[in-house]
Amino acid sequence: MFYWLCKHVLIGPWLRLIFRPQVTGIEHLPTDGSAILASNHLSFSDSIFLPLVVKPHITFLAKSDYFNTPGLKGWATKLFMSAAGQVPVDRSGGRASEAAINTGVRILNQGELLGIYPEGTRSPDGRLYRGKTGVARMALEAKVPVIPVAMIGTDKIQPPGRVWPKIMRVQIAIGEPLDFSRYEGMEGDRFILRSMTDEIMYELMQLSGQEYVDIYATKAKSLLAQAASTPTQPSTLGHAASAPAA
Repeated sequence: MFYWLCKHVLIGPWLRLIFRPQVTGIEHLPTDGSAILASNHLSFSDSIFLPLVVKPHITFLAKSDYFNTPGLKGWATKLFMSAAGQVPVDRSGGRASEAAINTGVRILNQGELLGIYPEGTRSPDGRLYRGKTGVARMALEAKVPVIPVAMIGTDKIQPPGRVWPKIMRVQIAIGEPLDFSRYEGMEGDRFILRSMTDEIMYELMQLSGQEYVDIYATKAKSLLAQAASTPTQPSTLGHAASAPAA
């Protein structure tokens, strides 16, 4: 109910009026049934603008920090995320990653749309980074298509650390569903999972126009932080690759 009220009454109409979302490929979204919406991740506002233009409810696997941050701001964030139907997941890896995958499969088996950011975190510099294979496992285990979604320009609207967004037009490009049924039963093969994930990232690169860097975004953030602390040394962040090795 809170999700519906925010989208259609409290927040959504104002966001549509101010940011005028421009969407292409809306016909690729399913009218019913479950699917994974795999998106690039440039800004916190990605999780606001995408549900705004997609009619069915989207459940995002949100990082657990949004639910356990102390203080009044943390309480308000937790209340909003919970009321909007978002699900907290631990991104620390290992057993936590397995639990996140199981949660995603459960949501998909309930016939819902699941929003995922394959990069695992926001891009630190506007480029597209290597995808994590959890999205591929979920697609195979739940037997659902993956729909690539490109958020364009949201890093300029609300870059990391900025509280109030800049007034700009939002652009969202939705690609054709990717059918991975040919790999059914092979969710335990890490080479298959990597191939699937790279195919998803290639489609995101094509839709978004971003440069692709074949390292994980978390590693890129670490390298950029090191470069900032030692400005006399050249950056060790890799050059953009032409495409994921799909």
